Amino acid sequence: MSDPATRSRRSFSVPRALGFAALVVLGATFTAPFLWQVLISLSSLTDVDLLTRTGFPPVLKPENYPQVFRKVEFARYFFNSFFVAGWVTLLQVITSAMAAYAFSRIRWPMRDRVFLLYLATLMIPGVVLMVPNFAIVLGLGMFNTYWGLIVPAAFSAYGTFLLRQFMLTIPTSLDEAAAIDGAGHWRVFTQVVLPLARPGLIVLAIFTFLGNYNSFFWPLILTKDDNLRVLPIGLLAFDSTYGRETPLIMAGSLMAMVPPVLVFVVLQKYLVKGIQLGAVKG
Repeated sequence: MSDPATRSRRSFSVPRALGFAALVVLGATFTAPFLWQVLISLSSLTDVDLLTRTGFPPVLKPENYPQVFRKVEFARYFFNSFFVAGWVTLLQVITSAMAAYAFSRIRWPMRDRVFLLYLATLMIPGVVLMVPNFAIVLGLGMFNTYWGLIVPAAFSAYGTFLLRQFMLTIPTSLDEAAAIDGAGHWRVFTQVVLPLARPGLIVLAIFTFLGNYNSFFWPLILTKDDNLRVLPIGLLAFDSTYGRETPLIMAGSLMAMVPPVLVFVVLQKYLVKGIQLGAVKG
């Protein structure tokens, strides 16, 4: 048997040390901008230039954070972002799951070709669809309403594709066994397929929530009332209405960053599991 000193020498190697050093450098590279943002959020506007030279503000100003709520309706913007992103996530998961079930479990003429045609809509840039979508929303009387922010985003070709890939990994023998017991498509969908596709549903929910929580351009052109504004637009006020107040922008951005980070931390194991399962069959 070898002594602990010998085992320690064997476990050490130059490639391993270089790999560890590279990970440290990479971690510092990703962490530095976040720490810099925290320092700016705790500085006064006059100390921002000094901060770039010294690396630390002379006086910390934690009052920047409550000041964000006093200068703009930041709490309202928080609610709007949560409300819109939450409803879009719920509706998109439901509609994508139903469409994915039809494209993966039900056989009907031209099914795969229709799916490819539906998937081809992903190649159309979102900016190209902005004008026709706006015209439709305006014609339906949903301009400057929550419905206008929610309904156009309630359907997703990407979500359908993602869930279809998950459902293709579920054995069709389960559908046949349920059909023998007298179950129809709705019962098979809700009681057999959906529970087994839960990792995929969670992955889609995470992507959808984060994407709509950070939505900027569509809410910008669709809303004119301040009480309908979302967080990204609300933060824009500190760069226009009140001049460029960099510390308040950073403070507001950090607070806006908390919910997405919490969502990722809580659901990351489902995200990894969902990606692994989705890669089984493509």
